Amino acid sequence: MRSDRRLLPGIVVAVAGLHLGLFALSGLGSPEPVMREADPPAFEVLLFRPPVPPPPIVPAPAPPSPQAGGGAPAAPSRVHVPPRPRPVPPELPAPAVQAPQPDLVVGVAPVATPQPGQGLGGQGTGQGTGIGSGTGPGTGSTPPRFVRGPSRDDIGRAHRRIDPRLRQRGTAVMHCIIQPDSRLDRCAVVSETPPGIGFGSAALTLAPLYRFQPPTENGQIQADQGVTVTVRFEP
Repeated sequence: MRSDRRLLPGIVVAVAGLHLGLFALSGLGSPEPVMREADPPAFEVLLFRPPVPPPPIVPAPAPPSPQAGGGAPAAPSRVHVPPRPRPVPPELPAPAVQAPQPDLVVGVAPVATPQPGQGLGGQGTGQGTGIGSGTGPGTGSTPPRFVRGPSRDDIGRAHRRIDPRLRQRGTAVMHCIIQPDSRLDRCAVVSETPPGIGFGSAALTLAPLYRFQPPTENGQIQADQGVTVTVRFEP
C-alpha cells in the first residue's frame, strides 16, 4: 500500500503531462483564425424640404350653353294677301240662226277656166341635152413618181442572206435609171451603213421589185432619167 501511494504523484504528473501534450498538438493542427468582414458603414440620411408645387391651372369657365328654344328672334309675321283674279269677260250667247257656209271651195277645178282661181298647181315635164368638143395646146412636166416597191417580207428575206439572226440594223442607198416601162435599170450602190456587212448588195437584189413612173416633159416621157432609192433594213 505504501508503494502505491508513492507512485500516485508520478501518475498524476504523467496524466497531466499527457493532457498538456494533447492540447499542444490540437493547437498546432487547428486552421488559421477566420477574419470577420468589417461591418458595412451606416446609412447616411439627408433630410430636405420638397419644393412648393405651382398652383393648379384653373380652366376658364365654358361659355354658357344656349338655352332650349333660343336663337334669333322670329321675324315679324306678315299677312300674305292673294292677288286679285283677273276679270273674265262674259261669254256672248250663240246666235239663234247660224251663218251660212261660204261657197268657196279650195281644190282642183273639174273644168279649166280662163279666170285664175285658188287651187292646186299643175305639173310639167321637159328635157334637153348638149354635146361639145374642144382642143387646145398645153405644156408641163412631171417628176418621177413612186408606184410600188418590195414588201416587208421581201426586205426581211434579203436581210437574212447577210444576217441570219437579224441583229444588225442598216441602210443602203442606190442610184438607178428609170425605164419607159417603169422598171429600174443600171442600179449602183451609192452608200451603205454600216459599211462592209453587205447591205448594199442586199439592196441591189431588191431593185427589180421597184416601179417608178418615168418623168415627162410636155407630155413626152424622158428617157435615161435617174432616181435615188433608199432601203432600210430593220431587225
